[in-house]
Amino acid sequence: MRDAMSKLGGDPTKINPLVPADLVIDHSVQVDVARSPDALKQNLDMEMSRNRERFQFLKWGSKSFQNFLIVPPGSGIVHQVNLEYLARVVFNNNGVLYPDSVVGTDSHTTMINGLGVTGWGVGGIEAEAVMLGQAMSMVLPEVIGYRLVGKLPQHVTATDVVLTITETLRKRGVVEKFVEFFGPGLQHLSLADRATLANMAPEYGATMGFFPVDCRTIEYLRQSGRDDDKVELIESYLRKQGLFVDYEQKIEDPIYTDILELDLSTIVPCVAGPKRPHDRVALSDMKNDFTSGLTKPVGFKGYGLPASDLAKESPFTYNGKNYALRQGSVVIAAITSCTNTSNPSVMLGAGLLAKKAVEKGLTTLEYIKTSLGPGSGVVSKYLEASGLQPYLDQLGFNVVGYGCTTCIGNSGDIDRSVSEAIEKADLVAAAVLSGNRNFEGRVHPLTRANYLASPPLVVAYAISGTVDFDFDSQPLGNDKQGNPVFLKDIFPTSDEIQEVINKCVLSSMFKEVYQNITNGSDAWKELKVSPSVLYQWDASSTYIHHPPYFQNMGLEPNAVPDIKGAFALLNLGDSITTDHISPAGDISKSSPAARYLNERGVQGKDFNTYGARRGNDEIMARGTFANTRLVNKLVAKSGPNTLHVPTQTQMSVWDAAEKYMNSGHPLIILGGKDYGSGSSRDWAAKGPKLQGVKAVISISFERIHRSNLVGMGILPLQFVDGQDADKLGLTGQEQFDLDLTSQPLHVGQKFVVKTSSGKSFEVRSRLDTEVEITYFKHGGVLNYVLRKLVNN
Repeated sequence: MRDAMSKLGGDPTKINPLVPADLVIDHSVQVDVARSPDALKQNLDMEMSRNRERFQFLKWGSKSFQNFLIVPPGSGIVHQVNLEYLARVVFNNNGVLYPDSVVGTDSHTTMINGLGVTGWGVGGIEAEAVMLGQAMSMVLPEVIGYRLVGKLPQHVTATDVVLTITETLRKRGVVEKFVEFFGPGLQHLSLADRATLANMAPEYGATMGFFPVDCRTIEYLRQSGRDDDKVELIESYLRKQGLFVDYEQKIEDPIYTDILELDLSTIVPCVAGPKRPHDRVALSDMKNDFTSGLTKPVGFKGYGLPASDLAKESPFTYNGKNYALRQGSVVIAAITSCTNTSNPSVMLGAGLLAKKAVEKGLTTLEYIKTSLGPGSGVVSKYLEASGLQPYLDQLGFNVVGYGCTTCIGNSGDIDRSVSEAIEKADLVAAAVLSGNRNFEGRVHPLTRANYLASPPLVVAYAISGTVDFDFDSQPLGNDKQGNPVFLKDIFPTSDEIQEVINKCVLSSMFKEVYQNITNGSDAWKELKVSPSVLYQWDASSTYIHHPPYFQNMGLEPNAVPDIKGAFALLNLGDSITTDHISPAGDISKSSPAARYLNERGVQGKDFNTYGARRGNDEIMARGTFANTRLVNKLVAKSGPNTLHVPTQTQMSVWDAAEKYMNSGHPLIILGGKDYGSGSSRDWAAKGPKLQGVKAVISISFERIHRSNLVGMGILPLQFVDGQDADKLGLTGQEQFDLDLTSQPLHVGQKFVVKTSSGKSFEVRSRLDTEVEITYFKHGGVLNYVLRKLVNN
């Protein structure tokens, strides 16, 4: 944008954050090394080595922009760092006090709602506009009240609560709505429990999952090392503003659009999966749910296996020992993600379970890739102070890094002997993780069953070695005396966990960790950069590439053209996630992105991930729709392929898009329900833009992705009157015409789409505000902001 500003004759220094901007580098660490005492050091060293060029670019930004703070790699996960350190709750701007608010370039920004801070996730496109002074535009949301009553049973965790709430709210439908939790049950939830519930707002579909400030909030601010004077000012201000809930006073329930209620005492231990975070499974039903799903038709709960495949075994040798994998064998068990690692109750619960397991002689199978990736160094402080980390280490849960790790898909390679055993028998192998998402292809390409679980249950499944397991009737093993050991024998109670929290989670730990949080490792400090107004692009770089968004932009926008003769790049079904659209994990050796890297002399071992190469538009455009589990109705087999309709040739999505662009054909995408659910990944809009996509027609959109499409100048359209591509008899091989010029664009506008087959159908524009129409006319929000800054 600075380059474009300069080219258009403006002042490039105007491109600078006008509001405080904090960047936490947390998505680049991979679990290359696990089950090793030096895993943390080795993974950080590899992270710094792989991403050196990218980190130099980020460090250049910290030196060349004002109002911009960087938390270096190896420090933690953005949302946990925000909760424990960055969030202000109340801003004090030269003596003027006002409530804190935040937008974050990750959908789980909502975690801060647990601290009483208004905020939610947006795409990077929208966040950049906010940083440059552009107000956010949105339709006034409905507010759904969720009354909590009762108290959790002794063996139920915050993870069980959030998976239950995610299921109920997805059924209710809260996309583009605010959810506010209230009721007497809040008194029995710690601040960390609330943060867990707020964190998964994207999974239950809400814009926010808000908790009001009360005494628990103030307790947490003190516990996390905030300055006493600031905490007193926060409480005083919020009480006087009527923004503080005091349960000792009579409280009238707010008026909501709708109210749901949950009795916390009715919640049971559970997991979610195998393919979506809102498909909750009670732990007692897990064995039956998994085994019955093996033979169900392919879908969110099915794999379509013949009955003859259920008893398949695949023998292999690991470290000189013979093993066999079966359907449901666990190959990844990861304590990961800010959702849970920010919560001392579940982290210490995992430690206590590990301690009891080790004391009874239980072990984990050594080929399972076990890992512990805390969201901040505070977690390690209290696990070490409690004496529980050594027990986790003995079961293979060594600390592998302070970052998103397995939750974002940076699980690293599975040992070749294990991966070959999975592929040889085409097994449904399993991953169990304490993350927030388990979409197909996200955790690892070879784990087709992925279950979200609390950290204690992650440890339990690592011990059992399979998700085809009934914890009530099957023992985890035998103790040293030969007696069977069941999960109930080692699962800690809430009272046991709270006793350790009281002794070992100390304010001094937070202060010690965060006093040096911006310093970084020696390798970070050694990165040498010089500040400059304009960035000096390196044409040979495969990490940082000058993107084309503004290179041919003029001072005035071109008129919006009609869409004529468009082909469907893809014909997709329901619940297409941003992981399907723009995967963040490993770059497949046979992909167009790999071909691009090979042509530039990059070897396979240095490909890194799509997430780490987000600074190169050439790679990310080739990685768009590169998910190995993508189901596209234009081709018979799942994978990153489509049909080039004019030649009736099957090829990679990128290769087809490139052929269409070279022949001058615009493109559309046909989708189903909840198109673009999952991460706030703006590359899920940037990538299609670079593939020549002009419009997406779906049954419904997830909030952030719809906004990202508008932000990139792609028109989001919805089928009307309950129609979809299948009901309309569309194959996706038609050509499509859309008249955008005969009438002025307006909010809620309906268009008639005409097809080459003679069929026509109506769609409704999802340009939801007048401001969004303006963005669309300019080709995107950043184009609009840039022109505005130049003209001013």
